[in-house]
Amino acid sequence: MAVNTAHRGVRMSDADVELPESIELAWGLRERPGRGPRRSLTMEQVVAAGIRVAEADGLPAVSMSRVAGELGVATMSLYRYVSAKGDLLDLMADAAYGDPPAPRGPDEGWRPALARWALGNVTAIHRHPWIRQVPIGGPPLGPNQVRWMEQGLAALRGTGLRAAERLSTIMLVSGYARNWATLTADLDEAAAREQLDPDDVGARYWHQLARLTRHGPYPAIRELLAENVDGAEDEEFEAEWQFGLDRILDGVEALIRSRTATD
Repeated sequence: MAVNTAHRGVRMSDADVELPESIELAWGLRERPGRGPRRSLTMEQVVAAGIRVAEADGLPAVSMSRVAGELGVATMSLYRYVSAKGDLLDLMADAAYGDPPAPRGPDEGWRPALARWALGNVTAIHRHPWIRQVPIGGPPLGPNQVRWMEQGLAALRGTGLRAAERLSTIMLVSGYARNWATLTADLDEAAAREQLDPDDVGARYWHQLARLTRHGPYPAIRELLAENVDGAEDEEFEAEWQFGLDRILDGVEALIRSRTATD
C-alpha cells in the first residue's frame, strides 16, 4: 500500500466531497451506473479481467480494448464502470493488494505489528509484480488500500505519536517496502531474462565492479569489496531488508521515547 497524503485539518461536509464513480461502485455506495442501459457486468468482473491481462502479459498490455475483449463486450461499455484507464489500474492494484495483515494483537507491541504490516506490503507486490508499475495518482481511496492504511495507523495507537507523526510513519515504512519490493522484483526479472539465478547476477556484479574500480579514486569501494565480498558470503536479501526496516523503526522508537518523555 502506497500512502501519499497529508492531513490538512480542512473541515468539509459530505455534501462538499465528490467521489469518482468507480470508487463509489467499489465501495458499494452506488447500486449501478447512473446513466445508460442496465449494466451486464459487475465492477468486480471488470477489475478481475484487467488483472488477468496484467498477470498474463504485464501491465503495458492492459488497455480498455484488451479488457473489453477479455470480457466479450464492446470497449465503450467499460466506460460505464471506469471513466479512464487510470481508474481501472487503481482498482486493479487495490484488488490485487487484497486483505491487510492481521491487526495488532492485544499483547503485541507497535514495532512487531508495524514490521508485519511492512512485510505484508512487500509480499503483496511480489505476489503481483505489475503493481509496482501502477502510477500513484493520489492518496488511497480503494477499499483494500484504506483498510491497509487503517491497519498501519492502528499499529501505532497508544504510542504517544501525534496524528501527523503516525501518518508520516506509515508513509515512510510503506515507501521503504515499495522500494524494496520494486528493487527485488526488478532484479528477479532481469535474472530471468538472462536465464540466471538471482544470486549469480549479484556475484557477477561484484566481480564487474571490482574490475572497474581496481584502479582510480575508489578506495571506499575497494574497502567494501575486500571486507564484504572477497572470500565472504554476501548478506541474504532478507537480512538486508530487515537491516533497513530496523533502522527506520529505531528512529520511530527514539521519537516515541522522546515524545513520551516530553508528555
